[in-house]
Amino acid sequence: MDWKLVPAKQLAALATQWDALQAKALPHAFLRSDFLLCLLDQFGQGGELLAYREDGTGWTAALLIQPQGKGRWNSFQPSQLPLGPVLLPEDDGIEASLQSLLRALPGLALTVGLTQLDSLAHAGPFDSVRLRHQHYIDTAWVDIESGFEAYWEGRGKNLRQNTRKQLKKVEATGVTPRLEMIDTPGPVALAIEQYGTLESSGWKAEVGTAISVDGIQGHFYRQALESAAAAGRARIYRYWFGDEVVAMDLCVHQDDCLVILKTAYQQAHQAVSPSTLMRAEEFKALFDEGRFKRIEFFGRVMEWHTRWTENSRKLFHLTAYRWAWLKALQDWLNRSKTRAA
Repeated sequence: MDWKLVPAKQLAALATQWDALQAKALPHAFLRSDFLLCLLDQFGQGGELLAYREDGTGWTAALLIQPQGKGRWNSFQPSQLPLGPVLLPEDDGIEASLQSLLRALPGLALTVGLTQLDSLAHAGPFDSVRLRHQHYIDTAWVDIESGFEAYWEGRGKNLRQNTRKQLKKVEATGVTPRLEMIDTPGPVALAIEQYGTLESSGWKAEVGTAISVDGIQGHFYRQALESAAAAGRARIYRYWFGDEVVAMDLCVHQDDCLVILKTAYQQAHQAVSPSTLMRAEEFKALFDEGRFKRIEFFGRVMEWHTRWTENSRKLFHLTAYRWAWLKALQDWLNRSKTRAA
């Protein structure tokens, strides 16, 4: 079937169809229509399109794309979105789908790039003369397969010992740490304000990327997490030293997978690693709860991730070229630049 193209804001009217496909193709809560509409509201430029294909049973493929210059299109990819909003089931034939999309896009579309794809959902192969596969990052996750005690024993000795020592240091001051979990819309606004305070205590304030309750990021996270919480798909973990919030995780979830979108901690307490103390208690609660089978980070694997898991996989970009010679030309230009550098 041919692609249909409509302004991306029409996703609101087509949410039922998108969400039905998303639940089958890539069930992460940040790819549901309500989360994406919040992103479009705050970060959209107005030229984004919703492209979809359908048959007699419903939608078979869909994605959000935006123009990137003359003849070039990419998936809609604000930094707050862990994966590209691309729903292309494996049996749909990704190269044929993208070639068809190139011919459906307005003007003379030369390339379409799909950013931040998950190798777990798109295994390939992508060895085509009209496709370019580019590694983006490795990302980590935690499988919830056993009890927490077995998982914790499998962590490195340093993590276990340091966590115990840091907890004793905090308790020696007369403070009792506690973990709180928010999963309803009411407390979200205050939680986002508190999260912004934590980010503002560290390096993000220096570079101007800390969440501000009155800024575009603050508006987005409040809107997105209130909506997700109303649907039963959000959790905010808040870690306290007495009456002071010292660390937070912003999370969304769908089915058996919980995604940690953002983490922040109070820089003044860095010596006792409040985010580590929070995560140990948070993970224990998640293991004991038994609801989820996977915890996803989706950021670039950092050294601290490797203390919590050995698991990692690749995220990648995929670019489709209208003609094979165009990709060959681009490859030649890239090689020439490399030699000249």
